Amino acid sequence: MAETQLADRECTACTGDEDPLEGEELIPLFEDLDRDVWEIVDEHHLKATYEFEDFRDALEFTKEVGELAEAEFHHPDIHLSWGEVVIELWTHKIDGLRETDFVMAARMDRFYEGYE
Repeated sequence: MAETQLADRECTACTGDEDPLEGEELIPLFEDLDRDVWEIVDEHHLKATYEFEDFRDALEFTKEVGELAEAEFHHPDIHLSWGEVVIELWTHKIDGLRETDFVMAARMDRFYEGYE
């Protein structure tokens, strides 16, 4: 059976007992993201810069990300400007990264495909 795509995996709530992912644990998850937009910052959080043709598309993308965040109760920092949306994402409860952060990022990449 084929492996489930990252964006299709379940987002699981953090209990706070988990350790953040580090080092080599991050690589296979990061490889499934759009590496033209995402970076791992200090093994602490993910940061993406999505570019758009105009403000309207950037705003619509921001709304989609906001709806996803509410549905999953996993809220990134979002900076919206003309033609650009910057996302910072990590699991606040453990002050680091978990698989769920990468799942959320992959879902954002899927949204972005509709704007390219």
